[in-house]
Amino acid sequence: MHIDSYQFGKIVIDGQSYTSDLIVLGDSVQADWWRKQGHSLTVEDLQTILKVKPSILVVGCGASGQMEVPDQTRQILKQHNIQIETFDSYKAVQKFNEFSEAGVNVAAAIHLTC
Repeated sequence: MHIDSYQFGKIVIDGQSYTSDLIVLGDSVQADWWRKQGHSLTVEDLQTILKVKPSILVVGCGASGQMEVPDQTRQILKQHNIQIETFDSYKAVQKFNEFSEAGVNVAAAIHLTC
């Protein structure tokens, strides 16, 4: 998958536009992704990612990076041998594409606003 563009509140992936937070996993997009605690990324929010076990999870924490990833979430990902990389959503899109183009087994969880 390739993320074509991102702007506050909107992302385009392989030509398809989305206006809600989402997870990119393999060749699929899980649109309308909602987190249990709003601007905090919990383990419960990442169940599909934990099942698939990508090598790297790129987290887009919003346009201004306001979504937080608690230590507990980071620890669980580490226990599952999933490396986590967190950025504002603009940078996360760039990093996801870099990893994907390099053939890395990468997933993304992207918050489109804040």
